[in-house]
Amino acid sequence: MEIGDLSEYSFNLPEESIAKVPAVNRDGSRLLVLSSTDGVLKEEPFFTEILKYLKEGDVLVANSTRVARRRVFLRTLSGRRHEALFLDPSERRNEWKALVRNSKKLKPGTVLQDEMSGRFQFTVTGREEEITLLATPPDFREIDFETIGRIPIPPYFKRESSEEDSVRYQTVYAKTLGSVAAPTAGLHFTPELLEQVRRLGVEFVELELRVGYGTFSTLTAKQFREKKLHEEFFSISSEVAETLNLAKKQGRRIISVGTTTLRALEASFDSGTRSFLSGESSTRLFLQPGDPILSCDCLITNFHLPESSLLLLVCAFAGKDAVLNAYRYALRNGFRFYSYGDAMLLLNRL
Repeated sequence: MEIGDLSEYSFNLPEESIAKVPAVNRDGSRLLVLSSTDGVLKEEPFFTEILKYLKEGDVLVANSTRVARRRVFLRTLSGRRHEALFLDPSERRNEWKALVRNSKKLKPGTVLQDEMSGRFQFTVTGREEEITLLATPPDFREIDFETIGRIPIPPYFKRESSEEDSVRYQTVYAKTLGSVAAPTAGLHFTPELLEQVRRLGVEFVELELRVGYGTFSTLTAKQFREKKLHEEFFSISSEVAETLNLAKKQGRRIISVGTTTLRALEASFDSGTRSFLSGESSTRLFLQPGDPILSCDCLITNFHLPESSLLLLVCAFAGKDAVLNAYRYALRNGFRFYSYGDAMLLLNRL
């Protein structure tokens, strides 16, 4: 199906509509509920009201990835300072791909040292779209970013990260390090709210998708045309796949907490056997209006960037016209947008 021009997914977003700090309470954000079966919108004052829309037998699926402190300040041996965002390990041991500010003077062979501890050095070994850095000593690991780096908050916050971000830009169920951005729909849940969810007879299960920097990147015409996005690693355990497959078989609702979770669910769902496959894999899946979404029945999400892959995914899930109408309503009624913003619940099945 033809989805039109990317500009059709644009909208004017006033600066004051962008949430740059979290709500006082995690579950204190507002909630906009969209029933895609009839296009009806309902506004709820607090996210906790989501309990009204859940029922016994539902399966709530969340992304338990943890945001790593991969924003690191480095200095050359001559003292020049560079800010680096470490992306993914390269194919060679102990090498990392990184986005580095003011990188024109960084030639292969340049040595940089981490500013915070001074314990680690990074040697430039390659230059393409990103800089490739070889870490020393050779036992450098992901966990070491926790001692030398900061939380890489989204660029549209237009501020420095704080200690509050170290807590609030993580879900309460975050576990495995590896992401450079949070699965933000999950930021609204508290331990107390999750306990109430379980008391309703709703199962809560977790998968892992390591969110990459591409989630913030502007879509290119080539990506839009070829329907290929940045690659992201995901993992689904055999126990979770079994739970999801049983829910499918019994006709119970599967509810995705966030677009990153939905991307993993769709990538792992075999439409032929109508079942979820367990294991580790990666995906470049780019869901757009017209693409069938078969893995789940409902979606919890935040309000996304104009012309973004995440907005197109939400439009694929609930319908372009219905979603864009909901966004216009949200803007008129003062909803907060983006990572620290308010939430939406999209119901494809009541």
